[in-house]
Amino acid sequence: MRNHLSCGPILAAAAIALGSIITGPMASAGTALTVGKAAPNADPIIPVNVGDQVGIFKKHGLDLKIVDFLGGSKMGQAMAAGALDIGDGAGTEMALIAKGAPMVGVCQSAGPFPFLAIGVPFDSPIKSVSDLKGKKIGISSSGSLTDWLAKELESKKGWGPDAITRVAIGNGAAGIVAALRDHLVDADIGETALFLNLEEKQTGRLLIPVSDYEGSVASGTLYASKHLIDTDPGAIRAFVAAWLETLDYIRSHKAETVKIESALTGNPESVMARDYDLVIGMYTKDCKFDPAALATLKRTFVDLKLLTTPPDMATLYTEAYLPK
Repeated sequence: MRNHLSCGPILAAAAIALGSIITGPMASAGTALTVGKAAPNADPIIPVNVGDQVGIFKKHGLDLKIVDFLGGSKMGQAMAAGALDIGDGAGTEMALIAKGAPMVGVCQSAGPFPFLAIGVPFDSPIKSVSDLKGKKIGISSSGSLTDWLAKELESKKGWGPDAITRVAIGNGAAGIVAALRDHLVDADIGETALFLNLEEKQTGRLLIPVSDYEGSVASGTLYASKHLIDTDPGAIRAFVAAWLETLDYIRSHKAETVKIESALTGNPESVMARDYDLVIGMYTKDCKFDPAALATLKRTFVDLKLLTTPPDMATLYTEAYLPK
């Protein structure tokens, strides 16, 4: 959890020197923050690892402890238990705030979903999205985000309900590979990097990123705990400023970013280089929340049965901590 460490004369001088070259807010030297990631390696979430490894968060006076979770609900539970200062997840976690999670959205970090895609077996005759009508598509589970994205495909293409058969096969790479290899499904909705990896092994191939038919949905969102808001709002401003500086670094340092991402995900650098090219445009440049994305999120909360009624979105986020 967060604490403030005492600084000797050398650290104090260093803090002054850094303060003279950093534009934007900086937390007190040595401010420790525990950051929870809703998933270990999803593209909208990885920048926090990049910024931490290259020293950008430290430059802003922050010492990060990064904790990975297997799902936004787990991250929300940790936030409710007081174990996290910052949550790094998806816009869909805003539904947890409506349910009482003690956190607030402070940055829309990414818009579309190019890091999720539709993949098919390597030898599949399917060449376009239109070829998916009447086919079986793998999803992680009923009521999941991938289930919703499959329904959205039907809607956006004007096919009507049940134009495709959704098959719950989980989201584990081994299960997806087996389902594609054995032709248990005609396609699957999963991580873009997985399908790019399968292309190199000639097991599967990328058909399209889901962003080709689904617009901005606030796919990435940063959250601050209410405790941090009450006790150290300056640390939130410093975190958001460091996040934006990290995205600037990522945009201008492809090779270095790909190397870090490859080590984090276990995917070859050749795969992560292609993934980088597909997803780099999804990151916001100012952390501001997009009204269209919020409207789509509001609809997904009910569609996914995360909430029974649409919430007042204005109560779930704030732009008070963004750079002026």
